Amino acid sequence: MANLNMVQAINLALIQEMEKDERVLLLGEDVGANGGVFRVTEGLQKRFGERRVVDTPLAESGIIGTAIGLAMGGLRPVPEIQFEGFLGPAYDQICSHAARMRSRTRGAFQVPLTIRVPVGGGIHAPELHSDSPEAIYAHTPGLKVVMPSSPYDAKGLLVAAIRDPDPVIFFEPKRIYRAFREEVPEDEYVLPIGKARTVCEGNDLTVVSWGASVIQCMQAIEKSGKSVELIDLRTIYPFDIEAVEASVRKTGRCAVVHEAPLTAGMGGEVSARIMERCFLHLEAPVQRVAGFDTTMPYYKLELEYLPDAARIGRAIDDVMAY
Repeated sequence: MANLNMVQAINLALIQEMEKDERVLLLGEDVGANGGVFRVTEGLQKRFGERRVVDTPLAESGIIGTAIGLAMGGLRPVPEIQFEGFLGPAYDQICSHAARMRSRTRGAFQVPLTIRVPVGGGIHAPELHSDSPEAIYAHTPGLKVVMPSSPYDAKGLLVAAIRDPDPVIFFEPKRIYRAFREEVPEDEYVLPIGKARTVCEGNDLTVVSWGASVIQCMQAIEKSGKSVELIDLRTIYPFDIEAVEASVRKTGRCAVVHEAPLTAGMGGEVSARIMERCFLHLEAPVQRVAGFDTTMPYYKLELEYLPDAARIGRAIDDVMAY
C-alpha cells in the first residue's frame, strides 16, 4: 500500500493504464511539459513521449472534438479541461456529439472517452474556476458523470472510466487534491461506475453527498452526536438509488449536500427519487444543503458560499427535530 493524496492516486492510475493499454493517450493544455496546472500529469510526457501525452492549443472545443475522433478511431483518449468553467466552449462537442454518437450511429461507433476536469471551489481561484456543473452533464443522456471524494476512489474509478466503452466526465474536486492522504493499493483495482459507498453507518439519519462535500459532511457528523449514515454517491449519473433507498428506508430521514447552486442541482433529483421510493418511510421532509443561487463569489466570500460543517450540522438538527 502507498500513502497517496488524490493527485498522486490519479497520476498512478494514468501510468498503469497507459502501460497496460497503448490505446490510452492524454491531451490537453499544459498536460505534458508542465504536468498540468495541478501537476496531476507530471512526468507522464517524459515517460510515454509526446505522441501519447500531447500539449494542445488553448481550444477546448478542439481538444474534445479531436478526442472524439480519436475515440471513434479505436483509441482511448483522456483529455483534460483545465478548469470546469472552460467546459463551456466544448459543450457542443460533448453533448451534441460524444454523448449521442452511439445512438446516432445505432451502435456502429462507440466513444470510449474520459474527460478529466478539476471541479469545485475552495482554492480561491478566479472567476470561471470554481463552479460545480455536474447536474448539467448528468442531464445529458449518453454521458456518465463521476466525482470521487478520496484518493482510493479516484484511482479505482478513473481506471473504470478509461475502460468504459462510453464517454465519462471525470470530475476531480480540486479542494481535496492534496488535502489528505490515505492508503491506496499500488496494484491494479477497479471500482464500478454507478455504485455508491457507505462512508459510515447510522440509524437516525441518512446524509447523501459527493465530491469535496463528503469531507464537510464527515466533520458535521462527528460534531452532531447523532447516529448518521453517510452515503457518498461517487457516480452522479447513473447514481446508486438502490443504496440511497436502502439507507433512507432504515433511517426515515435524509439530507442531501452538494456545492452546486440549490435550484436544479443534483440534490433535487436525489430528493425526488427518495420521495418516489421512500415516501411512506419518511419521518421528515428531505433537506438540501447546497451552494446559493448566485455566481460563485470571489475569494473573500467563497467559503461562505460553500456548504460547511456548521450549515450541514444545522440541517441534521432540523431534520431530527421535525
